[in-house]
Amino acid sequence: MARELVWTGFVSVDGVLDSPGGEAEGHHSGGWVMRTEFVPEAFSLKGEELQETTALMFGRRSYEVFAPVWVGSEDHASYKDLPKYVVSTTLDDTALVDGWGETTILRSAEDVAALKESDGGAIFIHGSGELARSLADAGLIDRYNLLVFPVVLGSGKNLFGHDSRPEQRLVLRESAAYSNGVVKVVYDVVR
Repeated sequence: MARELVWTGFVSVDGVLDSPGGEAEGHHSGGWVMRTEFVPEAFSLKGEELQETTALMFGRRSYEVFAPVWVGSEDHASYKDLPKYVVSTTLDDTALVDGWGETTILRSAEDVAALKESDGGAIFIHGSGELARSLADAGLIDRYNLLVFPVVLGSGKNLFGHDSRPEQRLVLRESAAYSNGVVKVVYDVVR
């Protein structure tokens, strides 16, 4: 049985995932997650994911943002010993963050497909919008764990591209709405 590949992240109502944590990431409305009232239960999905994650995957840019922070983060300490995969055609081993456990660079969607056929459990992709779109187009994403924030950003990196593509059906696995307007939706991809 193939390993499940899960994209997890924060999106706006209009599907933008750009710069949820701050303006330094590049979007003019950066930091939109931080401007939403913090309600702990709205983030319970992230804790649930920790129990299920057996490996992490990133695109190059998300790796370069997350790795230097998460390597020393108490909130992400359980990630330290998990295998990590960075999908990049340009990153080399010298750019990998020391002290954050085993990290392997994958060069293509074919490499990701081969990894999915290996032994192990769920692989979670954090951020990495361009990677998520390309892997979805290759039929490799199995599930979306989304926290949808009550904001419309109008522009920015979108989780789902706007190019014409074949219809992709999703089945709702789980959902919940929270007092701060955040909605959790977990979708399985229909094959």
